[in-house]
This record gives sequence, structure tokens and C-alpha cells, in this order.
Amino acid sequence: MTGGSPLRLVRLTDAAVSRLGDGRFTVTDATSAALARRLLDAGVVHPRPAPVPVGDTTVVVPIRDRADQLDRLLSALRADPETSDLPVLVVDDGSNDPAALSAVAGRHGARLLTHLSNRGPAAARNTGLRHARTRYVAFCDSDVVPEPGWLAALLAQFADPAVALAAPRVTALPVSAPRLLDRYEEIRSPLDMGAAEGPVVPVSALSYVPSATVVVRREAVGPGFDEAMRVGEDVDLCMRLHEAGWRLRYVPSARVGHRHRTDLRGWLAQRAGYGTGAADLALRHPGRVPPLYAAPWSLAACALLLRGRPAPAALAAALTAATAVRVARRMPDADHPARAGALLSLAAVRGTAEQLLRCATRHHWPLAVAAAAVDRRARHALVVAAVAEGLLDHHRSGSPLSPLAHTMLRRLDDLAYGWGVWQGALRRRTAAPLKPRLALRMVSRWTAARP
Repeated sequence: MTGGSPLRLVRLTDAAVSRLGDGRFTVTDATSAALARRLLDAGVVHPRPAPVPVGDTTVVVPIRDRADQLDRLLSALRADPETSDLPVLVVDDGSNDPAALSAVAGRHGARLLTHLSNRGPAAARNTGLRHARTRYVAFCDSDVVPEPGWLAALLAQFADPAVALAAPRVTALPVSAPRLLDRYEEIRSPLDMGAAEGPVVPVSALSYVPSATVVVRREAVGPGFDEAMRVGEDVDLCMRLHEAGWRLRYVPSARVGHRHRTDLRGWLAQRAGYGTGAADLALRHPGRVPPLYAAPWSLAACALLLRGRPAPAALAAALTAATAVRVARRMPDADHPARAGALLSLAAVRGTAEQLLRCATRHHWPLAVAAAAVDRRARHALVVAAVAEGLLDHHRSGSPLSPLAHTMLRRLDDLAYGWGVWQGALRRRTAAPLKPRLALRMVSRWTAARP
């Protein structure tokens, strides 16, 4: 079996294949649990836990002002039969009008906790966490609106005793007259992690989940979020839980709506703010938030192809062919080893090329612009990268915008985020968030436990 992110090759014993049968099996004993753990951690299978009743959960809402948003959230929680009776803790993080929040909380039967001064969302969540007395805690930002049934799907994930956190998909709330940014955010919000479920693992397609809405096992998270972080505290929590050996799951079948920021000035400031957190994360978790993660051979192949000449292109093809042979030899029992090796190797080159496009237009755009200012070839390459990456993303995302509008907003998005990354790096006097990481093996090799 191949799958997961990063890509893994899982060789199954005959007994494991027999247990898998049609692709599903039930954990009934220690042996089947070991097999399930290997496959779940590889990301090649996904859990289908039995439904559980909603209970033993406290909802924590960190907020500063925004009484109207709090009223909308609490109304949604009380209207959903599954969450109507759950305890709700509203943490006022230094509001200018605390009386308004108190009135809304009282109207919906929520308990109000108060910070006399603003201490940040991490501190507000932690205050709620300390006052919760249930096994699970659901953190909901004030600007979300959960859809009915959201919590049951997340709580079911905790049937696995190794799961510490489960997160829903955060989608855009509908807008009556959507503008360009509204339509862009519908498919490119940094809070929306997409339609594919999976484990949350650093340096993967799902390296974190946003804290707009998450459910945690209270005993697993300890003191909770790092209160010293005003940005990226959710990424930090995900990484700390992973490093401690806990599992985290993303469950897009559970959904909450979110009113995305779509005024241009605020939108750019938000993106830049997200970028500033990269430096702290890179220092706290070395190698876990690289702007590029690729194998040396695929980087070399892309560099040779960029030369645009026959001899370097031939050498790049030879590197790719040699890698394909090595991969094929590692999977002799595949239906077509040579074909599989070739497809995986070509996919690696394509993935590296796409990452290089992203680096040139996102994390490293100041360097790319500086190079373009003094070199004609670099200038041409940057223009091609900016257009090609935007058009590729337009195609893949199914954007409702025109290719030109989508590409322009994509570039603004990346310019703002990259500017924030450089601001954070200069402030912390580190190049850590700008350093690439090399993947020493293209495919990790696992052997499943014998059932």
C-alpha cells in the first residue's frame, strides 16, 4: 500500500492482507489494534468510529467585545439539540464593554469569566480550560457558527485513547452579495484545511489545524496553549501534542461556518500577522515548519531543468530514472513495479517544482525580487513562476474567479504572508523560518504488524 503524507510504502504480511479483506476491519484485540495503529499513523487508512452521545464536554469561547458574534454563536449552540445543554464558559479577554458580553452570556445560560486586561486568545482559552470540569473541552472562537451534528463527529474520534485533539472543517459563511475577496476566501481561507480527512502531523499536508474550533482531551493538553504566543499558538499546540506521542485528527465531515475577513486592508494585515508567527514556531520546533521539504535529487533535477538546455535536461532525466529504478526495487510485489517507480519519481519532481514556485512567490519573494532586479533571466523566471503558480492554483481549487483575478489575489496573499515571515525573522534575528529541509528518503518504508 502507498499513501499518507509524507508518502509512505507499507508492505503488508499475508495475514494482514487477509484481515483487511475488502478494505475495512474492526479492532477487536491487541493484534488488530497494533495493525490499526500502524496504518492510521501511516495515513493510509482512516477511522470510522461508532457514533457516541454528546456529553462530558465544556464549550469555551474566548472573546473581546463582539457581543453580536457571541449572541450568534450561543444561539447556534443552544438551537442544536446535541449541544443545547452543554456547559459554556465565555472568557471576556479585557473587553471595552463587558456589560454587553455579560448580558448575552446570561441570556443563553453561559458562565462568564473575566480578564481585567487583554491577555490574548491563548490566555483566554487557558482560563476556560482551567475552569472546565469535563473530560473534553471544545474551544470555539466567537466568529464561528457550528453546523448541527458537528460535535458528535469529533467526540467519536476519542474512542481511540491515543487521540488528544480533533478538529472540524472551517468553511466560509454565506454572504448575500459576495465580492472578489469573499469568493477568494471561500476556496483559499487559511482556516479551511480542505475536504480530505487525515492525521495532523508536522511537515505533512495537514501539519496543523486552526484553533477557530477544536476539541481536546483535557488530560492530554496539560496547561493548554502557550500564552506567550499571540500568533501561531494553535500550530504550537498541535506540534507539542504530536511530539508528546498523542494523535490528532482532522474531520471535515464536521463543519463550522466562519465569517472571513474580506476588507482588503484588514485581510492583508491578517495574512502578514500569520506570517510573523513563523519565526517563533521555527525556533520552538526546529525543522517542523520549513518553507520547502524535498529530496536532494529532486531539487537537483529541478535546478537542471531550469537551465533550459538539452544537456542539463538529459541529466535531470537520468537522475529521475535512477530514482525510479531504486523505488521499483523496493516494491517488487507491486502489480507494475517499473511503472509505480516512474510515477512516484515523476510526482516527486513535480511536487518539488511546485514547492519552488511557492518559495519564490511566498516565503522568499524578497530574495526573488532582489535577484530579478539585477538579472534578466531571474526576472523572467520570477514572472513565469508568479503566473504559473497562480494559474495552477486556480485550476486545482476550482476558483469561481477569473484566472487573472485569482492570480492577482493569490500574489497579494503570498506577498503579505511572506512580508510577515521576514518581519518575524528580523525581529527574532533568525533565518530559521526561511531554511528549507531536505528529505533524505523519497518514500518511507513501513512493514505492518503481523495479525
